[in-house]
Amino acid sequence: MTEVADGARRVPILLGVLFGLTGLGSAAVAVTLPLLGRDLGVDSGDAAWAISLYALMLAVATPVYGRVSDLVGVRVPLLVGVALMSVGAVVAATAPTYDVLLGARLVQGAGAAAIPTLGITAVSHRYTGAARGVALGRLAGVTAALSSIGPLVGGLVEDVAGWRAVLALPVLALLVVPFVWGALTGQGSGATLDVLGAMLVGVTAAGLVLLVQSPATGLLVALVGTLMLLLGTPLVVRHVRRRPRGFLPRVVITDPTVVRSAVAAATVPAAWFGLLIAVPAVLVGQGWEPWQVGVLLVPPAVLSLVVSRHAGRLLDRVGAARSLAVAAALALVALAVAAVGAELASPVLLATAVGLVVVAYGISQPAMTAAVTAAVSVDLRGAALGIATLVFMVGASVGSAALGGLGDAAGIPTALAILAVLPVIGLIALRPLIERSPLVYDLDEVPGG
Repeated sequence: MTEVADGARRVPILLGVLFGLTGLGSAAVAVTLPLLGRDLGVDSGDAAWAISLYALMLAVATPVYGRVSDLVGVRVPLLVGVALMSVGAVVAATAPTYDVLLGARLVQGAGAAAIPTLGITAVSHRYTGAARGVALGRLAGVTAALSSIGPLVGGLVEDVAGWRAVLALPVLALLVVPFVWGALTGQGSGATLDVLGAMLVGVTAAGLVLLVQSPATGLLVALVGTLMLLLGTPLVVRHVRRRPRGFLPRVVITDPTVVRSAVAAATVPAAWFGLLIAVPAVLVGQGWEPWQVGVLLVPPAVLSLVVSRHAGRLLDRVGAARSLAVAAALALVALAVAAVGAELASPVLLATAVGLVVVAYGISQPAMTAAVTAAVSVDLRGAALGIATLVFMVGASVGSAALGGLGDAAGIPTALAILAVLPVIGLIALRPLIERSPLVYDLDEVPGG
């Protein structure tokens, strides 16, 4: 009984706070981009790199931490990650030039990457059955709530202390770590880490993001991104064949449940990060102050807390695949509403779109985690969650890059409409899983549960 109560409250909530602070690294900064760009002498398309590169590094480094947690446990890599995130935040906040700021954001993203996968891994190892579903729902809800109020926090802090203080906000994670330390595992298998595999995956993912954002950054970026993709993809495939138990374990990346669930779940952060760029850009362009944009997005933050109380129940009732389908459908509707809202410069429609995608986020992450943990053995759970979270966060990076790139080239409404293709792909990917999964999903009956 104590474990269920704890799973529903203290540990997942504190881990959600840590996860939410990584979200503030994007959500709070997003509303300051126009001011940041003006002070550092860059346009809006270039300023968006402060979000895209952070999300990219978050994605690329995520599975590294997942694999390291299999080897040495959760404690040490989480501490290292929080320390790197804090150092990057301080350097970014004091950066004299935009180039220095971007470098610091890469370091910050590399550190922040520890939190999503290690937080989920800690909850998945610590709780089972109904307690796990409730705990994952709480973690996702707190994460979404903090991310949703990020624009408000960023706007208020900017109004009082300037945009540099906003970049320093993730340092607050150092205050949370002592309170979750006792709930983290400190032991692993002691195996070795496949560094080459991690580098190849990083290059390939970076190529995708560069290519997506290239409409706003020029032909050279497009060529570099294309080259990285064309070279990286076959090298990754070759490396997996030669080292099937390396950074990308073949048994994990060939599992259809893991792959399809991760792809479908990734459409939700793609929508969310796309809106993080689009909503402030539209409203600030209409004369709104950053703090006013944040106030508009407070109701979605409150909504995310309500969703977190029911996400676990939905997962238990209809299963992971159907829960992911609900989330992808909501992301699709959110992007459609946002496209219309951006065209009309309607605050009501834009806030509605954010509310829809916040609900989707609160559903998608617990569902993805449940699907992945059920599909693999316990000894590969950290690696599988790391890879799934990699795909999840690459979706975030693609979403911000799409708006940063296509927003300037084709307009924000068109960019949002194009981004809406991703949830459709996610729904198609889920169809085989839905067809073969039972309607009622009991976490006590899955392997490792």
